[in-house]
Amino acid sequence: MFASLAILLCVALFALNLLIRRGLAAPRIAGEATPEELPWHVVSIPTVRQKKLFGWFIPSLPGAPCLVILHGWGSNAEMMLPLARPLHAAGYGLLFFEARNHGRSDGDDFSSLPRFAEDIECAIAWLRLQAEVDPLRIGLIGHSVGAGAALLVASRCQDIRAVISLSAFSHPASMMRRWLSAKGIPFWPLGAYILAYVQHVIAHRFEEIAPRNTIKRVSCPTLLVHAEDDRTVPVEDAREIHANRTGEQVRLLIVPGDHEQFDDLEQRITDLLDFLRYSMQ
Repeated sequence: MFASLAILLCVALFALNLLIRRGLAAPRIAGEATPEELPWHVVSIPTVRQKKLFGWFIPSLPGAPCLVILHGWGSNAEMMLPLARPLHAAGYGLLFFEARNHGRSDGDDFSSLPRFAEDIECAIAWLRLQAEVDPLRIGLIGHSVGAGAALLVASRCQDIRAVISLSAFSHPASMMRRWLSAKGIPFWPLGAYILAYVQHVIAHRFEEIAPRNTIKRVSCPTLLVHAEDDRTVPVEDAREIHANRTGEQVRLLIVPGDHEQFDDLEQRITDLLDFLRYSMQ
């Protein structure tokens, strides 16, 4: 009898874990647009686990500074394209790419903030081999999970020149608890099990990778940009990250807009360019 109950419990947990993975999997959206009127070409970037990342490389003048630009969860490189023309016009080389399980990049068994960070690190390594790029002047721009990953990379790589974080959440646990609440899933006991299972799968404790903690170890100039009407990641998350900074190199910019887009994009681009001019030149 006990053996039968144990088997049933194992089967139930297996089914629950499978449902959790499917429920949290990022949707894959394949974009169709390209960086029109810019000197772009498609690149294939090797990442971990013998996977390949799809990207667009848009070089500038030889020896120019370059920016690695990464989307958020369930997004793709196309959704970051409004940044391409003004940043390139300002003299920056650009590498837009798509994380594993996103857009046109290879699939993998799961996605996570640490895996976004792995992909950023592989993109940086690829970029430093390109003749058009100054390997000592590479900056990062990330949105949402991509922003959290950019902060994680900068916290452990001291040669990043600058980071622009767009709409980062402060802690994965608080982000997931908001998701659980939106789905009507009670935290006890199911929600608590989901959080523990996710940490087991990604092999990282949330405390280790939370932007409110990684910001303490970021030494390069960092701009935290957050929309005041963001309903996905409340603006209080940005304030919490900023409050945990350890130096004056971290700036906070609260702007009109929501999680997916900022109002008055032209003014926001000016803000980003002013920050990059100070940080990257």
